[in-house]
Amino acid sequence: MLEPIESHPFEPFLPKEAKVLMLGTFPAKPIRWSMDFYYPNFSNDMWRIMGEIFYGDRTRFEIRDGKKNRYDKTGIMDFCASAGIAISDTAQQIRRLKDNASDQFLEIVKPRNIEELLGKIPKCKAIVTTGGKASEVIVCQYVLDSQEHSKKEIESALPPVGGSIQLAVSERHLRLYRMPSTSRAYPLAFEKKVEVYREMFNDLGIEAISC
Repeated sequence: MLEPIESHPFEPFLPKEAKVLMLGTFPAKPIRWSMDFYYPNFSNDMWRIMGEIFYGDRTRFEIRDGKKNRYDKTGIMDFCASAGIAISDTAQQIRRLKDNASDQFLEIVKPRNIEELLGKIPKCKAIVTTGGKASEVIVCQYVLDSQEHSKKEIESALPPVGGSIQLAVSERHLRLYRMPSTSRAYPLAFEKKVEVYREMFNDLGIEAISC
């Protein structure tokens, strides 16, 4: 029996001054969330990486709620708006092929309309994918112009992890950055992930925020 189709639980976060659009694939099930915003798993290091890069403090967005640790949604949203970071995902609807949060077991039923997102952030000059499946979705749509390609063809069109390529979306010319996943399941040390993300932000001229 097929697993039920899930619709994305969050609205795209699109500050009008955004210079970069960060795209994952789809959130884990709500039971894993520590907040109702993107990268909600407390074990995911996205907001620790952002804290380290922009404040020199990996715990900047962590708060203690009684006996439970969680992320500070309001602080994260304020930070993203001030830094010019828009966030969404590449999938609007998915089906989970296994009962876990791994991208490789997600079937994308309906992709997100990326052109529509970009239309709301006219100053955006780059798309940043934060995982392998999100990278493949964007490359298939806007580099290969089709989903009907072999794995080898897709891999040859992808930038290396930490690298970027030129990308045309409708009449917009942007850069596509392929970043390492911030999941702890991804085999790269936290410090190395910080370095790769920092280089990307520096390349885009997005300055670190003083404490």
